[in-house]
Amino acid sequence: QVQLVESGGGLVQGGGSLRLSCAASGGIFSRFIMGWYRQAPGNQRDVVATITSAGITSYADSVKGRFTISRDNAKNAVYLQMNSLKAEDTAVYYCNSKYPSWVGIPGEYWGQGTQVTVSS
Repeated sequence: QVQLVESGGGLVQGGGSLRLSCAASGGIFSRFIMGWYRQAPGNQRDVVATITSAGITSYADSVKGRFTISRDNAKNAVYLQMNSLKAEDTAVYYCNSKYPSWVGIPGEYWGQGTQVTVSS
C-alpha cells in the first residue's frame, strides 16, 4: 500500500514563496509518475505539475515560470517550490502517485492534502 504525506502548506502574502513536500512510502517510488494537484472551494481538482521517473516535468499554464516540481528518489520524496504566489493559488494541494502504463500496475494514490492560502 502506498502512502503519501504532504507538508509545507500555510499562509503567505502575495508575492511570497512556499515549498511543499510529499513523503512516500510503499511501492517503487523511482518508477512513479509523481504529481501535485490543487482544489479550491467549489472547483474541481486540477493538475498543477507532474514529474516522471526520468525527471520530465510538465506544468499547468497558470503556474509556468513560478512553480518548480522536483523529486529525490533516494528520499522517496517530491517537492513543489512555489514562487511569486498569487491569491488565485489558494487551494488545498494534493500529492499524487501512479505507475506509468508500461509497469502494468493500475491505480493511483493520493495524500491527505495541505492547505495553501495566499493573502492579497
